[in-house]
Amino acid sequence: MRRISTVDLRELEVINLCGGECLGYPCDFEIDLDDGRILAFTVTGRGQGFSLFCRDKEEYLIPWCKIECIGEDAILVKLPQNELSSCFSGKCRRKPK
Repeated sequence: MRRISTVDLRELEVINLCGGECLGYPCDFEIDLDDGRILAFTVTGRGQGFSLFCRDKEEYLIPWCKIECIGEDAILVKLPQNELSSCFSGKCRRKPK
């Protein structure tokens, strides 16, 4: 079993596979305390690291089920443009399925 801490997750760029753009870095997590699992994470532009491709100061709430892969350098998510826009500015603050 592979493990990663939230401190390490916060340093990984979040890349959207549908457009190839960097959305930013995870800064907060929604956790279901009854089940003990992460439901979603909030992403903000630029964060601690630096990337020429990351958006600046935009915030998204990404459902955990949209993660395709967590690698050593990045978190890959798959969000079509219509779903991405619904996650902008915290508009999708609902429990992901």
